[in-house]
Amino acid sequence: MRFIRLTIPLILAFLFGVFGFGIQYVPSPWASNTKEFIALWIRVIGGVAMVLGTYSLAHLHTTKIRRKQEGWGYSIFFFLGFAMMVVTGVYNGGQWFWNAQVEHSVYDRLYDAFYVSAGATMFSLLGFYIASAAVRTFRARSLEATLLLLAALILMVGRVPIGKAISDYFPTVSEWLMQVPNVAAKRAIMLGVTLGTVATSLRIMFGLERSYLGGGD
Repeated sequence: MRFIRLTIPLILAFLFGVFGFGIQYVPSPWASNTKEFIALWIRVIGGVAMVLGTYSLAHLHTTKIRRKQEGWGYSIFFFLGFAMMVVTGVYNGGQWFWNAQVEHSVYDRLYDAFYVSAGATMFSLLGFYIASAAVRTFRARSLEATLLLLAALILMVGRVPIGKAISDYFPTVSEWLMQVPNVAAKRAIMLGVTLGTVATSLRIMFGLERSYLGGGD
């Protein structure tokens, strides 16, 4: 049982890891076709995961409605919105989804009227929350905190019309902060994430990381 439960998964993880790593550097049509084949299976698995996720979300809201838990009324709107978008998405402006795309269909109008508007509202509220949190958090207790506070103030002022009305300096410096220091920091973070991903993959391949096996040795 130990061999089946532990050893075989480790061998498969190592073999598939070496295989996936190797086909990235093999200059042959077979490697390219294999990568496309794997990409197709990833899409299939993603579709199955989407179905399972939808079922899980529907089950969660059904349970809240049945048990009359706090905020269960919002779950009703989930089902109403879900059904409305599915129906309008399939019956696309009087044509079924396999026909030509209809411009400005009911689905597009509902998306723009509800989803886009709700997203803009949430992000606008998030902006005020971030501003208030910055005032409470950014204390000029060190040189780094002072620089962070000044950059945040210049960026916030430079991104609104009042900043340009005060001086052209604010939009210019705000754009420079976004294009130079911000991009450099993002690339450094992505590099760190990539190195972490490589390290985690190697740990899984060589059996040092076994959490996907349920934590058993």
